[in-house]
Amino acid sequence: MFERNHQIIVGLEIGTSKVCAVVGELNDNGVLSIIGLGQAKSRGVRKGEITDLDAAGEDARAALTEAETYAGAEIRSVVLGITGNHVSGLNNRGSHPIVSVDRLIADEDIQDVIRNAKAINIPPDNQVLHAIRQHFTVDGHTGVANPRDMAGSRIDVDMHVIHGKASRIENPIRVVKGLQLDVDAVAFTGLASSLALLSAEQKEMGAIVVDIGGGTTGYAVYCKGIIKHTGVIGVGGDHVSNDLAYGLQIPLNQAETMKIAHGAALMDDSVRGKSVTLPGSAGMPVRVVNLENLRRIMSVRLEEIFELVARDLAKHRLLSQVRAGVVLCGGGSRIPGIAELASHVFGLQVAVGQTTTINGLSQALEQPEFATAIGLVKFGSFQARTKRRGLFGSLPRKLGDLFGGKFSR
Repeated sequence: MFERNHQIIVGLEIGTSKVCAVVGELNDNGVLSIIGLGQAKSRGVRKGEITDLDAAGEDARAALTEAETYAGAEIRSVVLGITGNHVSGLNNRGSHPIVSVDRLIADEDIQDVIRNAKAINIPPDNQVLHAIRQHFTVDGHTGVANPRDMAGSRIDVDMHVIHGKASRIENPIRVVKGLQLDVDAVAFTGLASSLALLSAEQKEMGAIVVDIGGGTTGYAVYCKGIIKHTGVIGVGGDHVSNDLAYGLQIPLNQAETMKIAHGAALMDDSVRGKSVTLPGSAGMPVRVVNLENLRRIMSVRLEEIFELVARDLAKHRLLSQVRAGVVLCGGGSRIPGIAELASHVFGLQVAVGQTTTINGLSQALEQPEFATAIGLVKFGSFQARTKRRGLFGSLPRKLGDLFGGKFSR
């Protein structure tokens, strides 16, 4: 049994290929540990978005039940990951004049300028997931962390706002509520992954997290310690399997098996002239698959995924600001040679991520496919600590370095 002041926080990612649940324990000293995990094959999800509520609910229940048994703790609520190519991020600036007689910036001025920055023009059917303060500017002086009591005539704030279609955000919430569980919070999966994987030093130097899931690839960019850009493209590991099925003229389930058993992101001499014989099934003839062709198809599709991300980052002039390199996570990051291929595309150092900022189960912390769910737990722990300190909802106060910036809702 857990101590009375120990709090259970659960991160749940309902992905295209699998559902991941991670259980964290936050003790009365504010220390977070990972104590349980569960996963299940995902159905009813396409490109990161729910297409079958009943199937997604059954899979989420299976993953949560496994995690609950592993942790020996009752799960009553979750922190839920949100993804899909309907999610996008933008930077926005808000301004506010200082009209007090002494021209000193007060809490009310900070609240007003943040409110102005959050008043963005997004489609009417979208809702804001996150509004993250980057930094303040006072009379042209940039990089101000806390402007309270500073003298000035105008205050500006830069914010990174992440938004998505309200209906598509609501569907995974409905799945969880259908299991008679509460949703403590929702978070963009790309940010959650970065929360699990990046150190403060990496954020300061500039780093990119690329989360290669089954149906989508999400990414987040940090520069000078703050979040600068986020995005999602509707291409992931399942598209590699589809390409193999089409290119090799084999069933999709065999293509997935071949990808796992013989796939890689790059060509090498070990497969030249080699082939694998696949048995016939369900009336299908025996097929001989050339491993060079398999590797070539995989390499082309994976390179395209990275090029789409790199093109977006180049458009925002961010690649030159990244000195700590790229960190990969998600199931797609397990493909042999993936880091080398990504390094070729981005022109940066690339590594497959491991969680090093939390204690607990090594089999969860060392696996890149659990990074998002672990990050969701960490996100939930931040909110729990904030509530304990009585700071929740107080925008002018320091809310903590959550995503490399100050988080507001």
